[in-house]
Amino acid sequence: MRIKALVVAVIAFAAFYALGVAVVRNGEPAIFLGWEHALDDRSALIAWWLTWSCYIDVLAPIAIILLIVAWLAPAWRGRILFSIVMLLLCWRGADLFQHIFARPRRLDWFVKHESAFSYPSSHAAIATGFYALWGVMLYLSDLPSITRKVAAAALAIFALVICWARLSLGAHYFTDLLGGGLLAVALVSAGVAVVPNVLRPLARRLSSAGE
Repeated sequence: MRIKALVVAVIAFAAFYALGVAVVRNGEPAIFLGWEHALDDRSALIAWWLTWSCYIDVLAPIAIILLIVAWLAPAWRGRILFSIVMLLLCWRGADLFQHIFARPRRLDWFVKHESAFSYPSSHAAIATGFYALWGVMLYLSDLPSITRKVAAAALAIFALVICWARLSLGAHYFTDLLGGGLLAVALVSAGVAVVPNVLRPLARRLSSAGE
């Protein structure tokens, strides 16, 4: 599991970096531009609410609740701590690479004009490396089958609609979102390679499901 996770991390990071270099040099691919503009200002209020799910005002209370659960349920402690570490790495990692690539923001945004650079999207990184990660961990957990499936589907959809919200508000290009997702996959996979025991019970379930 450690080697596979490391391979995924290297491939995802290479794709993330190559995409960043390409969009900084050549701009947004024309194939995406029409689709991005078609999503502008669609359900902007809902999109703004979704955007808040990746701000500190929401993430801090979630982290506190998870830490309380970790204290009350030791069996989940490793996974909870892992998810919080991944949240911080995805968040700060995206901010770091935004300054490295220094891609300007779109000009046709709504509601709030943010001053940060554009690539990669920190919202996409958090949506993938925290919310979608929890979807995977719950799906591969020992919870009842229906609970696992519903929770995993809900979190996967939630991660996707967060990314949709950033397009609807005109805050990012599609490639920003793709880059944020790739960065999160790279960081989470690297984390699994470093501490494989965190997901080992989940890996056994996945292996048994494939038999």
